Amino acid sequence: MRQRPLHTNTRGNLPSELSGLVGRGGELGELARLLESSRLVTVTGVGGVGKSRLVLAAARRVAERAAEPSDGASEGLREEPQERYCDGVWLAELASVREPELLELTLAEALGLTDHTTRPPRTVLAEHLAGRRLLLVLDGFEQLVEETAGLVRELLLRSPGLRVLAAGRRPLALDGEQMFPLAPPDPEEALALLCARAAAADPGFTVTEAGRPVLVELCARLDGLPLALELAAGRLRALSPAQLLARLEDRFALLTGGTRGALPRHRALRTAIGWSHELCTAPERLLWARLSVFAGQFDLDAAEYVCSGPDLPVGSVLDLVGELLAQSLLCRVETGAGVRYRMLETVRLYGAGWLDSLGDAARLRRRHRDWYTGLATWCELDWFSPRQHEVAALMEAELANLRLALECCLEDPEEVHLGQYLAGTLWFYWAGCGRLTEGRHWLDRALESLPEAGYEGSRLKALWVLGYVAALQGDTVASMSALYECRDGAARTENPVAAAYAVHRLGCLALVSDDMARAGELLGSALERYREAGELNSNVLMCQVELAMALAFQGDLAGALPLCREVRDICEERGERWTKAYALYVLAYAALDAGGTGEARRLLAECVAINHAFRDLVGLVLAVELLALVTVAEGEPAEAAVLQGAAEPMWDGVGLRLFGSGYFNAPRLMCQERAGELLGAERYAACAGHGRALALDELVERALRGPEPKPVPPLPRPRTAAGRAAAGYPGSRKPAGSPEGEPAG
Repeated sequence: MRQRPLHTNTRGNLPSELSGLVGRGGELGELARLLESSRLVTVTGVGGVGKSRLVLAAARRVAERAAEPSDGASEGLREEPQERYCDGVWLAELASVREPELLELTLAEALGLTDHTTRPPRTVLAEHLAGRRLLLVLDGFEQLVEETAGLVRELLLRSPGLRVLAAGRRPLALDGEQMFPLAPPDPEEALALLCARAAAADPGFTVTEAGRPVLVELCARLDGLPLALELAAGRLRALSPAQLLARLEDRFALLTGGTRGALPRHRALRTAIGWSHELCTAPERLLWARLSVFAGQFDLDAAEYVCSGPDLPVGSVLDLVGELLAQSLLCRVETGAGVRYRMLETVRLYGAGWLDSLGDAARLRRRHRDWYTGLATWCELDWFSPRQHEVAALMEAELANLRLALECCLEDPEEVHLGQYLAGTLWFYWAGCGRLTEGRHWLDRALESLPEAGYEGSRLKALWVLGYVAALQGDTVASMSALYECRDGAARTENPVAAAYAVHRLGCLALVSDDMARAGELLGSALERYREAGELNSNVLMCQVELAMALAFQGDLAGALPLCREVRDICEERGERWTKAYALYVLAYAALDAGGTGEARRLLAECVAINHAFRDLVGLVLAVELLALVTVAEGEPAEAAVLQGAAEPMWDGVGLRLFGSGYFNAPRLMCQERAGELLGAERYAACAGHGRALALDELVERALRGPEPKPVPPLPRPRTAAGRAAAGYPGSRKPAGSPEGEPAG
């Protein structure tokens, strides 16, 4: 065992714990693991996230283990805390230190050192720590990060028994440093913290079942930020949870106060966030304020366009984003759309208040709107390309910002045409990515205003998109009204492209309304109009697929198949997958009609996978319904009933079940009839109920996997040897010369 150093009579200076740490068990365990392998661990996070409390709890745990007697069982295998921290655990609070010259003195005071010589304090520190084995906890070093980093580096180099656990809004950026970014606790831990602190402040506080949702919402509105929750708990002495929730619009003015003796930056949420703001450079503060116009996540391109200007060159934005990340004012998020950033809502609101005080909020909101209007325009073009799936992921990631841009357009009566343009341009997202209800909301709002002179094209586009969305929702009246208005407006303004879209969607409406003859006529006319206008995109190909559907439902498979094969080929050439899925649906319909269940299953499996990837519930539910019919045709009625049941809840998110169409409804009715006959009503209902309970991902996985192969039953064993030989059983070869039918010897 290693020799214990001298001067070990004092084991540390950690303050006693006044209120226990709520939750954070996983974080404490991870910190302990990091301290096992690294001599420098830095906990980073935004102000108020609980860095100080966490590192103190971790330090106390280390001190308690170091104080336990060692049994020596692991001698020679690994170092026990009793050895590693035999000189104690020491806390140095640096938040109040502003002058670099006072940094070393503050550490010396924290370690209980007194030196009246003329030696530099750094020399005193280094000599004291050189032969000791201890944990030094540094809290609140961000205002002197460079000086702290230099001092810690020198002490670690000269003191091999020293380990450092630091807490700050940014790392020290030293070799060997292990970073531990601290996020707000999960919702359950946040609720537990709020309730624990509220009960401590008011012994009469109780959580009722009726009041629990309000408390959950309160935690969510405060981002689960521990400091905010603790300050909110103090307010619950005077306000009910509902009253407090209603007053959160001005959370910085409301959540003041705190306990006596708390550090100044912990006395109010405004102070906690303002502490970080005070430590930022002027360009960092300006970028923080301008980034507050974003909702949810954003990427670097958006930040550079929206936030740059003469006072903030575009070339500086990347470096400033890096600084805000290092200070935990921004979070880096990995998404399907690439690397993105976000602010906690509390941090964003502080920046928004600063932006308002600068008088620049309206201009920044317009720049934000312009960026996302342009982004939607480019994504509409890219939808008809191999980047289609990336576009879907990007739109999903940008939904919060798209909503904000739409709001900005529709708030100003003079810019409603921009809202109509943006809501119409996003047709591919509303219809192609399972956002029909969202799209309907924005389209209805955008079209509430009367047409504006000079912007008829934007309104016409919004009208045909509304007609399309409403048709997919089964709202025939709203769809027809919008499409007729679009058609008439296109004729009046001589807009052949808008006229083609109006005729197309009227044909689509006829298709889902079972008027197949009219659907064929309108869809054929729309295709001619598209060709004359030189239009080719996913909408045009979908028109061709819908024409094929109208022909197939009327029994003209010979006319439908070439149309869908052509669409499939164009889609494969262009990298388009969304429309391809609908073409595969029609091809599977024809394959099943011809008795090719295997081919139909293969086509529908690809169809299901594509529609699920795009979250297109309309295409997905149609494919699953047809796949259920394929499954019963394959002799698997129980599995067919499961698929049938699983498809039912999906229609709740689409609209009217199967559009009320007898043609689209036919596969479901045929499957129900055939599977019901084979299973009986009771077992069919049980299997369908099992399907209804499946999650969407489970359903898709099951549909792609197909029915489980049936085990081959063993052949019945014949009673005679001759019979066994005739049946081909191993080891039953009939002896040569044995008469037919006689047992072998």
